[in-house]
Amino acid sequence: MRIVYGGFLHETNTFAPSRAGWEDFVTGGGWPGYSEGEQVWSKIAGSNIPAAGFVEKALADGHDIVPTVWTAASPSGPVTRDAYEKIASRIVEGIRDALPVDAVYLDLHGAMVAEHFDDGEGELLRRVRAVVGPDLPIAVSIDLHANVTEAMLSLADIVVAYRTYPHVDMADTGVRTYDLLLKRIARGKKQPIAIRRLPYLIPICWQTTDFSPAKDLYALLESLENADSHISFTTAFPAADFAGCTPVIWAYADTLAEADALADKLEAAALEAEALFAGKAYEPDEAVRYAAARATDGVRPVVIADAQDNPGAGGNSDTTGLLKALVRNNAQRAAIGLIVDPEAVKRIHEAGAGARIRLALGGHSGIPGDEPLEEEFLIESISDGKFKAYGPYYRGFNMDVGPSACLRIGDVRVVVASYKVQMADTSMFRFAGIDPEAQDILVVKSAAHFRADFTPIAGEIIVAAAPGFMPVDLSTLPWKHLPEGVRLNPLGQPFTPPRAD
Repeated sequence: MRIVYGGFLHETNTFAPSRAGWEDFVTGGGWPGYSEGEQVWSKIAGSNIPAAGFVEKALADGHDIVPTVWTAASPSGPVTRDAYEKIASRIVEGIRDALPVDAVYLDLHGAMVAEHFDDGEGELLRRVRAVVGPDLPIAVSIDLHANVTEAMLSLADIVVAYRTYPHVDMADTGVRTYDLLLKRIARGKKQPIAIRRLPYLIPICWQTTDFSPAKDLYALLESLENADSHISFTTAFPAADFAGCTPVIWAYADTLAEADALADKLEAAALEAEALFAGKAYEPDEAVRYAAARATDGVRPVVIADAQDNPGAGGNSDTTGLLKALVRNNAQRAAIGLIVDPEAVKRIHEAGAGARIRLALGGHSGIPGDEPLEEEFLIESISDGKFKAYGPYYRGFNMDVGPSACLRIGDVRVVVASYKVQMADTSMFRFAGIDPEAQDILVVKSAAHFRADFTPIAGEIIVAAAPGFMPVDLSTLPWKHLPEGVRLNPLGQPFTPPRAD
């Protein structure tokens, strides 16, 4: 067969102030940078990316696989009109140029909002469908945090979501999508689909499939499937203020009755589990004192998730709430990363390793209650910020966090970088000269992806709520466009649209 493919990934926090422009997709923000045509496969091959899994399996089966564009940018506020139109048009034109083909495969995130489209993926699929016609199979892989719309599900023949968070199964999802596409082609038509929307939002730090209830729900999902059906469940990215921002279950089967039965069973379990999507979020000083006490008892390192400044959810990775708590409480054998402050890095590199420097570090995002930490630091090391990541989430990625450094204040080490990338791999401490296993306290700018690589070394993991753009309590966001009645937290208050003036 001849299959044309492309990738366009962005997770959009509509409450975050920064935008994802063309240059953000060129650099990638922790993902491989923009590539097109024959460059695509060399950029993504062997990595934990859905398209990598799909293409590797398809090539092994002897198919002709035609690339268009693959690109991604770090989560942020909406994608600019300019970036969206450049990338979407190149994917669509690449598909048009590749015709005739037997199928289209798209590697998408599923939670993209552009400045001019709330449903970025739905609009892209509309354009692709207009080019290939109503009958050509289109298969799509998406993130577990996708905000899935009815347009996405109606325009694609198959939509397949990740099943792990941390997302250690991204490449595996590409393989699963490929296998389901072959079945769709052999069947000759799209299967009936049943769709169920859940009536509550879930904070991302409690969505992890490492523990219940998500772990149990995805185990149930897999037990319900058979060779002639498929079920996906996205717990959603709850920071996009539009009607599609809710968890969704969908099931394909040979009859609508069979699809309905599968979706109903998983929906019932998800509704019953609503109250279990919860956990404790520590205040910054409380978190540091707790971690220090646990380390004294021999439980170390204690990993603190700085969940509200997670760059994987649109944060800028520069708030200082937990950094100040570490310093204020005289934390010992502690490290935090990444603090993204490119202007500070320039001054650090000019001063050089071994120098002392006074900085107003971080705190430049304008978040209420957050400001720079003004102190003198020892520059322990400097780096170009390029290294290899080997953990289960980033596995195989060539990381580039830009010019970087390791600073020290008291017994607290700070990894400072120029580009924002979620702290989801222990290599992101090691490249700066910090041995994470030797620390008592590790603070990571991440909500859950860090668990994939840090759980094996952690004595304990806790979640902290310091200033950031991704609140643990979703009711604190200034929502305007959600469906009326959606609960803003599990068992929380229902959303009431603001009255028009």
